[in-house]
Amino acid sequence: MTTRRAVLAFGGAAVALAAGGARGLIAAESFEVTKTEAEWRAVLTKMQYAILREEGTERAYSSPLDAETRAGTYHCAGCDLPVYSSEAKYDSGTGWPSFWQPLPNAVGTKADWSILGRRTEVHCRRCGGHLGHVFNDGPKPTRKRYCMNGAALVFKPA
Repeated sequence: MTTRRAVLAFGGAAVALAAGGARGLIAAESFEVTKTEAEWRAVLTKMQYAILREEGTERAYSSPLDAETRAGTYHCAGCDLPVYSSEAKYDSGTGWPSFWQPLPNAVGTKADWSILGRRTEVHCRRCGGHLGHVFNDGPKPTRKRYCMNGAALVFKPA
């Protein structure tokens, strides 16, 4: 078994860590959209692959989607499933696109025991692609902050 390397951006510095990535997730769950590693690499950019398939994280403030304010829908970059509405987007000040709720039946979650302790990882329910993490410090009405990687999303204006 090979160990994968993923990049986690933390405080502006990139930290390499060994991770099973979404592969461990995919082995435990089955998804509607499945592809081989080669097929995923053929359809995703290097950054998208590192995030969606290896559970990496882009640097804060590096995604243009963080500043996106138009009406529309955010889709999973892996399988094009609509996952967030612009109506639930807000500026969390973290440097990543943030939402207070996903669209119905759009995402799944699992415990993430990375180097930062326990967090809740958010993935696309259709392809299992890693999108980001959810925290309990968001605005009303849910008090949730779905902190997503912009490279894991594609914005489609209304």
